[in-house]
Amino acid sequence: MAQQAKLTVQKRAEVGRNAIKKVRKQGLIPGVIYGVGQEPINLEVNGRQLSTVLAHASSENILLELEIVDGDDKRNSLAMIQEVQHHPLQRQILHVDFHAVSATEKITAEVPIEAVGEPIGVKTGGGLLEHILRDLEVECLPGDLPERIQVDVSGLDLNQSIHVKELQLPAGVEAVTDGDLTVVAVSEARVEEEPTEALGAAPAAPEVISAKKPEEGAAPAES
Repeated sequence: MAQQAKLTVQKRAEVGRNAIKKVRKQGLIPGVIYGVGQEPINLEVNGRQLSTVLAHASSENILLELEIVDGDDKRNSLAMIQEVQHHPLQRQILHVDFHAVSATEKITAEVPIEAVGEPIGVKTGGGLLEHILRDLEVECLPGDLPERIQVDVSGLDLNQSIHVKELQLPAGVEAVTDGDLTVVAVSEARVEEEPTEALGAAPAAPEVISAKKPEEGAAPAES
């Protein structure tokens, strides 16, 4: 299942560019949490804590138990990280979006697909493994969301493939992606034939046949 972590955030009352600059000067990261049936809440997040959560994540699907502090009031919200914006050059986090979810309502998410093993067709047949579909869209409860989908490719021979409908998904997880799409395939290695004549090369000059050289001691032919 997806990694779950705890994170304490502060409700942010001030909005606008100046407010965001002020938040960043304090070493905090501006953010927002939104979801169906609730008003968006502006937040400020501890940058070190968020970086720690992201550094320990093995996939993009991180389920968070957010503690939202508003003065003396606290409330808990189950959320997933929807988007993290980074500075294009310095790579520090500029903004983070959280998507509030319910533990009892299904969500859809993209889960990475990981190929495991070495196919027979590659090991003994000299074929090539083609990883065609890298991510799978699934539907499940937040608590059932997997970090990744592993597919065993060790039994694949030449010209064999595995489709979405053949994947072994965890309990409670259903694929939304078209079941007929190919996930992985083993194809024969393509051998490129060497061109017989280089493209653009000048045509060979015709062979010039000169007069027959007279044999040694013979008189030269008359003109």
